[in-house]
Amino acid sequence: MSVSTALRIAPLTGHFGAEITGVDALRDLPEGELLRLLEEHLVLVIRDQNLSHADQVALARTLGTPTPAHPVVPGHPDHPEILELDAQKGGKNAMWHTDVTFVATPPAASVLVADHTPEFGGDTMWADLRTAYATLHPSLREAVRQLRAVHLISPLAYWGEPFDSALSRDDARKLHDDARNVPAVVHPVVRVHPSTGQPALFVNPGFTSHIVGMSRIESDNLLALLHAHASQPAFTLRHRWREGDVVIWDNRATMHYAIDDYGDVDRRMRRVTIRGSVPAGPDGFTSAVTDDPMVAVR
Repeated sequence: MSVSTALRIAPLTGHFGAEITGVDALRDLPEGELLRLLEEHLVLVIRDQNLSHADQVALARTLGTPTPAHPVVPGHPDHPEILELDAQKGGKNAMWHTDVTFVATPPAASVLVADHTPEFGGDTMWADLRTAYATLHPSLREAVRQLRAVHLISPLAYWGEPFDSALSRDDARKLHDDARNVPAVVHPVVRVHPSTGQPALFVNPGFTSHIVGMSRIESDNLLALLHAHASQPAFTLRHRWREGDVVIWDNRATMHYAIDDYGDVDRRMRRVTIRGSVPAGPDGFTSAVTDDPMVAVR
């Protein structure tokens, strides 16, 4: 299959992100091209696709093998790969995070489809963890290369803090209880991309609990520094959603933030994640589940 002559790829920032126009993303791109573009740009915006649920899963399969919707949250009854994010049912997550880093093999990529968007607000931001790492001071870059961090599932996962969640108390209890059965995992603080070989920060405020072996003061402040550095405007992009949009991101080198600035109006999205590999650091350390309380307990 040849690439459509109408295909256009427009950068979204000076560091990462691109908008693809002029194609049907599912049918018009040669095999492997979407994955190549994703690994180059880290975030791809493709408007006016209006994918069905089955089309979304099929598009995800061009990037790899879809995972179940979520480790503790059930997927769509007819498409178990799809996680439905309905703001009216608590489907908000106004916190910087990288998807599902609380497991030993976090997703390689995510495919998000917009079904219904607010008239105002509801944008999503992404941060480029590849450039964030590259622009650290050389001494700090070297210092974090061999560090490890513990990642844990948040008690209510993607459904908000207790004070602002739309979940019922019974649903929140079930999510909390299920989350307690997910063991802690230790990841490298710097991850080497398995395809490109480029290093990137691999910590996020949503799921990174602490840095192994550091005091609370050291860990909290170093993580706060890394998070603040990575989320500077120069390393981020912001997407204004329209119904029918598809956004795909490389989960190995980005984090994202769904902005909750649209009140109680309807916002419905659906996500499919792509199976990833075990993260590895520059020193060869690979991620592993841990039940050692001297490591996992904060």
